[in-house]
Amino acid sequence: MTAKELLAAYAVGDRNFIGVDLGGVDLSGADLFRADLSGANLSGANLSGADFFGADLRSANLRGAKLSSANFSGVDLTMANLSDANLNYANLHGANLSGANLSGADFFGADLRSANLRGADLSDADLSGANLSGVILRWADFSWAKF
Repeated sequence: MTAKELLAAYAVGDRNFIGVDLGGVDLSGADLFRADLSGANLSGANLSGADFFGADLRSANLRGAKLSSANFSGVDLTMANLSDANLNYANLHGANLSGANLSGADFFGADLRSANLRGADLSDADLSGANLSGVILRWADFSWAKF
């Protein structure tokens, strides 16, 4: 599926994009409010400034994706792969990242207030400047993260 095809389907009311392959596409600034992208491949995609409020991204592959300033508030990212992703200034307020692979991800300036990071892999993640107020985690989850 191309970015153009996805946006056209979304515009006519389709929200079911389970398992689609959107690797490397440019969806910067796209409105994907409440879209179901569970299991989707978005690796290497440019999703900067996109709005995923209330979306389902469980088990999605976002490895190496550009997610700066994207809105993931209230998004379910359980078991998602966000390794090496750029999440600078992203809004992850209240997001569920339990069990997610966040290794090597860059969260500089990200809003992670009240996010669920329980069981997430944060090895080599950069959390400098991130708002971690009210984050749900086990201390062991942060053992290799950079602050």
